[in-house]
Amino acid sequence: MKKIFFLGALAVTALGVQSCLDYDDPGTELGIDQTTTETTVHHGNPDSLGYRRFFTQEEVMAGMNTLEQGSYFGQSITGQYCLRGAKNGQVPQAHAYQRQYSLGPDAYAQYFVVPHKDFMYGTLTSTYNVSREFNGDPLGSYTMVKNAIVPILNHPAIDSIPEIKAINLLYVSLAAQEKADLSGPFTYREDLLNSEDPAEYNSVEEIYTDIVEDLDSIVACLKFYEEEVAKGDEGMRPSWYKAIIDNILFTYHQTSRDLLTGVASVESYWRLANSIKLRMAMHIVKVNPALAKKWAEEAVASGVVESADMQQGVYPMVSGFSHPLIDIANSWGDLRMCASFESLLKSLNHPYLQYVFMPNGNEVQFPDSVMAPGTRHIGIRAGQMVPEGQTYPLNPLQAYSTINKENFQFAPLYFVSWAEVDFLRAEGAIRGWNMGGTAEEFYNRGIKNGYLGDPMMPDADYEAALPAYMAQTEATPYVSYDPYNGGEPWKSVTTIGVKWNDGDSQETKLEKIITQKYIALFPLSTEAWAEMRRTGYPKVFPVLNADDGDGSIEQGGMIRRIPWKATDPIAKERIKASGLPALGGPDLQSTRLWWDVDVPNF
Repeated sequence: MKKIFFLGALAVTALGVQSCLDYDDPGTELGIDQTTTETTVHHGNPDSLGYRRFFTQEEVMAGMNTLEQGSYFGQSITGQYCLRGAKNGQVPQAHAYQRQYSLGPDAYAQYFVVPHKDFMYGTLTSTYNVSREFNGDPLGSYTMVKNAIVPILNHPAIDSIPEIKAINLLYVSLAAQEKADLSGPFTYREDLLNSEDPAEYNSVEEIYTDIVEDLDSIVACLKFYEEEVAKGDEGMRPSWYKAIIDNILFTYHQTSRDLLTGVASVESYWRLANSIKLRMAMHIVKVNPALAKKWAEEAVASGVVESADMQQGVYPMVSGFSHPLIDIANSWGDLRMCASFESLLKSLNHPYLQYVFMPNGNEVQFPDSVMAPGTRHIGIRAGQMVPEGQTYPLNPLQAYSTINKENFQFAPLYFVSWAEVDFLRAEGAIRGWNMGGTAEEFYNRGIKNGYLGDPMMPDADYEAALPAYMAQTEATPYVSYDPYNGGEPWKSVTTIGVKWNDGDSQETKLEKIITQKYIALFPLSTEAWAEMRRTGYPKVFPVLNADDGDGSIEQGGMIRRIPWKATDPIAKERIKASGLPALGGPDLQSTRLWWDVDVPNF
C-alpha cells in the first residue's frame, strides 16, 4: 500500500512521485542555485527544519554528494573544533585556545592568572587590562563557527537530510549562546541568514528566545528521526536513509562519544540541545523566573544528559590531541594557578589540588625565608600587575603552581557536561521546579561525576578521596600568602562545607551547589564566569587593580562583560546605532547583560 504524507498543499508519495525538492537530473545532482542565501530556519515554526518531508534515495544521495563535493561537511568539522579552541580546520591547539580562553575568561573566572605581560603580539599587564590585541578573541570563536557552518544551513541540498541540518544548527546555537554571555548583543539573526554585511544587533533576550526555539526544533527533528527509524522500512526514514545518516555522523562529526562505542545515534545530540536549554533557563532565573522555570522543566521532561556517554564535546581520545592547556601553562609559561582557586580547593580539601595542580616548581622568596621547590601549592591574586618574563628566575611568578600535565592529557573539552547538568537540576530543585529528583541526589551525583579526565580512564585515587571530601560539614580555615608582594596573608573567604544539609538556608544551598559546580566546570571558564556573575558564587578574593581595565569597575569588583571596543568606523557606527540600544548601556566592562541583574538570588 502506497503511503501519502501531506506537507501543506504538497502531497509526497513514498514512491517519490512528487519530490520535496525540484531538480533537473534525478539521481545525479540537485539542480539548485548554490549561491542562494535564504535560510529555511524559521523561528517559532515547530517544523522549521522540514523534518516531516519524505525524500527519495536519489534526492538524498544527490544532496549529500553536492555537500560533500563542495567541502561543506568538512567545514562542519572545522566549526566543531572551533567551539573549543581551534582554527583553520585543526583540532584544538594551544594558540587558538589561549586566545579564546586563557587570556580572558580563564582569568575572569579566577581559575588562572597570566603571570607575565610580554607577548609577541602585545602586552597584557593584568587581569582586566583592555587590549586591542587580546580583547576580541574570545568572541572570535563564534565567528569561526558561524563562518564554517552557516553556509551549510543555507544550502538547499541540506534540506534533504534535515537531521544533519539540525545537528549543525545545534553547533551554531551553542556558539551563539556562549558569545551572547561573553559580550552581549550581536547580529545573530542576520548571521543565520548568512548575510555578508550584518548590521542590526539583536538583544540578548532576542538571541536567547531564538536559540531556545531552534533548540526545540532540533530536539523535535532528531526525536522524529528516532521514531521513524524504529518503524523500520515502513517509516519515513528507511534503512538506506539511516545508513546515510550513520555514515555522515561517523565521518563528519567529532563531538559524540559514539565514535568510541562504534554505534551511531542522534540521542546525545538532542540531549545536548535540551541541556543547553536548561543552562540558558538558569541564566535567566533572576530576570524572568517564570520563563526560566518553563524552559527548565521542558528541558528535563524532554531529556537532558544523564550519563557519561551522553556528553558531547571535543575529545582528545576521539580526535587525537592533548589538552591545549598543557602547552600554554607548562611549555610556554603563560598560565599559573589563581590564588582564589588555591584558597577554595584548600579550604574544602578538594582532591583536585593534588590531582590537577603541581606545587611550586622553583624556590619562592618570602621576606624572611625561602620556600624550597615542591613545598606547597601557591597561586597568584587576580589583578596582580605582572612583570615581563616567561621563565624563572627572570620572573619569580613562574615558580607558582602550574597544571599537572599527566592528568590533563586526555581531559575532554565538554560542551555541557553531565556534572553541570546535575548541578543545574539541583538548583532547579531547591527553587521548587520539577527536575525529576531531589536537590541532594543531583548535588551528590554532580560531585561524583565532576571529574576532569576522560570517563574511560577513571582515577582510583581520586575516586577514593571523594567520600571523605563529601562528608565535610564545614570548611578548613586556610590562609594564603603572597610572596611576590611581601608575604601578605589572605584569609580564605570560603566558609561553607561540602556535605548536603536539607536544613541549610536556600542561600547556603545555592552557594554549595554553585561552588561545587564551579569546581566541576573547570576548566570551562566561560560558563564558570557566567555563573559567578549571576549568583555571586563561589566567593573569591577581590580583584586587584580593577582600574587597569577601562576604568568602569570599582576596586575589587568583577568584570561583567567583554566590551566590543571596535576600531573600524563602520563597526563603531553600527554599535552606536543598534548595539548600544540592544545592550541597554555603554560599551564598558561594568555594563551588565540582560540576565545579569543586581537583585537577590531568592
